[in-house]
Amino acid sequence: MHTTRPCLRTFTLFIASIATLAILSVAAVPISAAETEAELLAVLRSDAPGGEKAIVCKKLAIHGSNSAVPELAKLLSDPKLSSWARIALEVIPGDDADEALRLATQTLDGRLLVGTINSIGVRQDAGAVEILAARLQDNDPDVASAAAVALGRIGNDAATQLLQQALQIASGDVRNAVAEGYLLCAERLHGDDKSGAATEIYDEIREAELPMQRIVEATRGAILSRNEDGIALLMETFRSDDKKLFQLALGTAREFPGGEVDQALAEELTRATPQRAALIVQAMADRTDTVVLDAVLQAAQTGDKQVRGSAIDALKRVGDISVLSPLLTIALDQDAELAQAAKDTLAELPGEGVDAKIVAMLPDARGDSYPLLIDLVGSRRIDAVPDLVRALDHSDPAVRGAALIALGETVSLEKLSLLIEQVVAPKRAEDAAIARQALKSASVRMPDREACAAELASAIGRAPATTKTVLLEILSDVGGTTALQTLATSAKSSDPELQDTASRLLGKWNNLDAAPVLLDLSTTAPAEKYQVRALRGYIGLARKFSMPERNRAEMCKQALEVASRTDEQKLVLEVLKLHPSVAGLKLAIVAQAIPAIKADATAAAADIAQQLRKKGVDVSRLMPGA
Repeated sequence: MHTTRPCLRTFTLFIASIATLAILSVAAVPISAAETEAELLAVLRSDAPGGEKAIVCKKLAIHGSNSAVPELAKLLSDPKLSSWARIALEVIPGDDADEALRLATQTLDGRLLVGTINSIGVRQDAGAVEILAARLQDNDPDVASAAAVALGRIGNDAATQLLQQALQIASGDVRNAVAEGYLLCAERLHGDDKSGAATEIYDEIREAELPMQRIVEATRGAILSRNEDGIALLMETFRSDDKKLFQLALGTAREFPGGEVDQALAEELTRATPQRAALIVQAMADRTDTVVLDAVLQAAQTGDKQVRGSAIDALKRVGDISVLSPLLTIALDQDAELAQAAKDTLAELPGEGVDAKIVAMLPDARGDSYPLLIDLVGSRRIDAVPDLVRALDHSDPAVRGAALIALGETVSLEKLSLLIEQVVAPKRAEDAAIARQALKSASVRMPDREACAAELASAIGRAPATTKTVLLEILSDVGGTTALQTLATSAKSSDPELQDTASRLLGKWNNLDAAPVLLDLSTTAPAEKYQVRALRGYIGLARKFSMPERNRAEMCKQALEVASRTDEQKLVLEVLKLHPSVAGLKLAIVAQAIPAIKADATAAAADIAQQLRKKGVDVSRLMPGA
């Protein structure tokens, strides 16, 4: 039978795993083919700086053998290098490293001794149990605590017995560490399929006077080590007044093996306070394979609002077609928050057949249910275009609006013309705004944006004047070559409104593809104001986008050649200052020949030169004496 193991040992050993991370970082300082272990050891014997010796220790963690142990052992008394030496000693295989660490405990004290004992624990050296037993009585509480945890990591019978005895007499921080080590022993027993012995330890710690963290850890182990018999203790923990124990119960319930606990959770859900029940139902839903779905659904339908909201949300993970109708009812609830929660869940409700059921319900839907179902067609991206088209003729504007929005979320490129026609020639004026938004939503999600843009562009010719600008706006959102060329053509048309809209949209085009179009319009647009707008858009591209500095300088050069107003000429200088380059400096110097901006160009050149000098660029040839 599969069981879940308490993971205190894994958690506790996390600290030890930091040493492993340090070892892995040796990849940054790999040993060369010519760099033998002997050469590394020679560095340790030398007067090399401490940093160099630390790197050698890291390399020896990968490449070291028993031959490295004596030199590494010498460093255990070095306050600066002890931890580096222990990184290697913790992983070098064989008895020599164990013996070196044991011997070091005879001469070290304080933090160095604590570190050495920790390394003994990492190596799980059963031969050190007697040494650690003596250190359990050490006057230094840090040393005694380290010994307790190290014994727990070793976790054999002798270590377990020592910790059991120490728990009866230890006090303060040492007692806490003894409990930690004792818990590690219990976890080892559980891992070795000795659940009964593990349970005894967990219960012993639960009943002792210890910090709450140890009680929590022991309670978790006591529940899981009992397997199905732990369900009663789990439920008892759910009812604890202590918030930490309640939180423990929530986490443990999620990992508890088997299906029996699910029924117990369903029963506990009905007993708990609303605040706790809202959390319990989430834990239930995380057990997707065995959850009692009826209990979650019942909690969603009736009772406290907080619990209902949590249960409705939980159905996103565990619901199926059986909860579709109840959720539809809740989605029409007078409580707006619960109704919206149900709609959110319906949009994500898993289960085979849900989409087909929603479509099947459409023909007979009445009242508020009809637009709700249509909304779901859109939010779930269900292919039901014929049903949505029929809804466009409904007398209720809410139904028509829902259908348009759903078409925007579901229609394919082949049927995009349905929405285009709703925009170009809406049957009802009040639907026009929603139709435009739906067409935009559909257009921007099309995978083939060029084909989409072609469809939109072809509709401009037959569209009313006010709608032409709407189509241009959507084309701008779609982007691409076809959209860009359509906007360029419109900007040169004889229609002032199209000129205005197209030039405005081109001016905020979000990539460099628009640069040639804008440069052309800066001299060919039908009106001067649109020429200025195009030139400013062109300069804006040079300012915003990353490009080779030579290209940027060329764009700025072309802008200066076209610009007839000082405002745009000064904007070019600002771009050159924002992106300092040698090419830009040359252009700023050339711009000094333009009388209207001579002073500005001179100042810009000085600014650019100063920025370049800070980067180490020699500009003396361009600006002698600068």
